[in-house]
Amino acid sequence: MAPTKESLHQAVLDQQDELLELCRDLIRIKNQSPIDSQAPAIAFVRDYLAQAGIETEEIVGDGGEDYPVVYAQMGDPTGFRVVLNGHVDVVPVGQLSGWDFDPFGAEMHDGKIFGRGASDMKCGLAVLLFTLKMLKQSGAELKGDIRLHMVCDEEIAGSGTKWFCENGYADGADAVMVGEPTGHETIEIGQKGILHVTLTAHGVPGHGSTNNYKGDNAIVKLARVLVNIDQIISVPGHFLPEHERAVRNSRIVAEQTIPAEGVGNVVDHISCNVGLIEGGSKINQVPDLATAHIDVRLPYGTDHDEVVAAVERVIAESGVTGVEATYEWIAEGNVTSDTCTLVTSLKKNIEDVWGEECLPAYQWASSDAANYRLLGCPTIQFGPCNNDGIHGYNEDVDVIDVVHAAEIYMLTLCDMLGVA
Repeated sequence: MAPTKESLHQAVLDQQDELLELCRDLIRIKNQSPIDSQAPAIAFVRDYLAQAGIETEEIVGDGGEDYPVVYAQMGDPTGFRVVLNGHVDVVPVGQLSGWDFDPFGAEMHDGKIFGRGASDMKCGLAVLLFTLKMLKQSGAELKGDIRLHMVCDEEIAGSGTKWFCENGYADGADAVMVGEPTGHETIEIGQKGILHVTLTAHGVPGHGSTNNYKGDNAIVKLARVLVNIDQIISVPGHFLPEHERAVRNSRIVAEQTIPAEGVGNVVDHISCNVGLIEGGSKINQVPDLATAHIDVRLPYGTDHDEVVAAVERVIAESGVTGVEATYEWIAEGNVTSDTCTLVTSLKKNIEDVWGEECLPAYQWASSDAANYRLLGCPTIQFGPCNNDGIHGYNEDVDVIDVVHAAEIYMLTLCDMLGVA
């Protein structure tokens, strides 16, 4: 008897112990980027899929031999095409004294799994691998195919996913599901772009003892500009009427997630962070050069000319001369429609499994998902997580979140690939 959506859903519940052990096995692998080798994690993933009868290919992409990508494909490539994307690498644990448990011990108790990568994103990756294995071993007839894009440099470079997209592996994808951590309250359906602005101030050197009379202090000139740089956050995105619901959802999610007054504006306006300042060579010398590097995040539809005009206006109003701006456009703001099949199916399944409303929303940061949207592929991020410990100490994830995520991925893949 051919497997059904209902029987596959039940199989996830019946075999959840295997899923949770897979999460723990992945967490036990010590593969911090860029400290440790990624080879053990890559070998583990390939071996797990091989045991399920899924062939994989390890490919050296732009990340070089130390950071290859892993590719797998199953199903009928002439039907609906789904990409599953995830990364196996984790950020360093930092000082062990900051942890209440072994970050690579993969303890499981009190309804949680503990360890580095529990939320970002070894449990999310386990959900992807486990779902692939179950579909393969069930013999389900898929009216389409699933392609796995697994990378191991997401935490340091992001070149792996970019390489997949630039080399045809995502061409024609009808849906892309990235297992990055979101929690079940939201589906990430868009994110901000990135602009790096460098302000360079030129001065005239001199002896520090006569600074106020002779010389032209580049650091002071730069400071007079930076004190008003936040004025550029007034530049808005330019969303279309069909984006209105998602923008509203995004403001709600931001306000629920970040306890700061007015933080809802981070979704539909520019944000900027002065992250690095350099200048001067000696304490007793008037500096003739100073630079500031500013990380600017751009909402969807931001007009480049508006951004440049805002920065130039701040420079002009500072009352100093000899300060210039240069711009490096890294990525554009990008969105996926909340009415596409991928989003509507995923939202329904999340709400059915959790019994709670889920809000498709835009993210105020950026990720590898942008590479797929650049190709025109409907793309979401959804995965289990507890936000508090991500990239910090004492990372964990709720067991129920992991199990429900596997249910939701299975149900949504069945919807898109014709398993009724």
